[in-house]
Amino acid sequence: MLIDTHAHLNFRVFNNDFDKVIERSLSENVWMINIGSNYETSKRAVEIAKQYDNGVFAAVALHPIHAKDENFHAPVYESLCRSEKVVAVGEIGLDYFKDYKEFKDKQKHIFIKQLDLAKKLNLPVIIHCRMAHDHVIEILKDYNLPGVVHCFTGSWEQARKYLDMGFCLGINGIMYKLDLKEVIEKIPLNKLLVETDCPFLGREKRNEPVFVRQIAKDIARIRNISFEQVSQATFENAQELFNI
Repeated sequence: MLIDTHAHLNFRVFNNDFDKVIERSLSENVWMINIGSNYETSKRAVEIAKQYDNGVFAAVALHPIHAKDENFHAPVYESLCRSEKVVAVGEIGLDYFKDYKEFKDKQKHIFIKQLDLAKKLNLPVIIHCRMAHDHVIEILKDYNLPGVVHCFTGSWEQARKYLDMGFCLGINGIMYKLDLKEVIEKIPLNKLLVETDCPFLGREKRNEPVFVRQIAKDIARIRNISFEQVSQATFENAQELFNI
């Protein structure tokens, strides 16, 4: 069994065949968490998850890059979070890539509001961080929240700071573009999660959850352990973190 802990089947590119993609994944023993990036995609993630008895879950949040055009209204997001299918607040964080840093103060404000919501509802958080690790780490120090840093691309030194706070690290197809060998080798196995970030970061034109199997295989190769060890550990880690 595997869990793709970061998917976006709630995005428009999957509108016509999300059900077939999910069926394909479940038939391969791959579960998934669909992640919201604004109110509409968060709502869609919950709607999709409700169609399945098991194996399909949702996370709800306003992504930092969407903070420019959308305000965070805590009551409407809290209402979505109260669905039994919602297992986390995410993805939330800071993104200082290119023009996004021009509204970083608003990003920070919304990030803190969503951390407060996660604390209130006793939910883990899914962190998005690009070119802002020092600031994200500094903010997270004020919260004692469980969570995962999705699509981790930082250094081992930065990874250790997240691990010291109890966070898991999510590894996906970005490993084929960046040198993450040291991080992948050194992450404690009980803090490792696998993800696709589909439809992004795939070797195929459109990524999907079933391809998380290849991520797990390549992590196993880098760590010189079996695929079964990686799949079992990451599945159990996701179950524990997201209470599923």
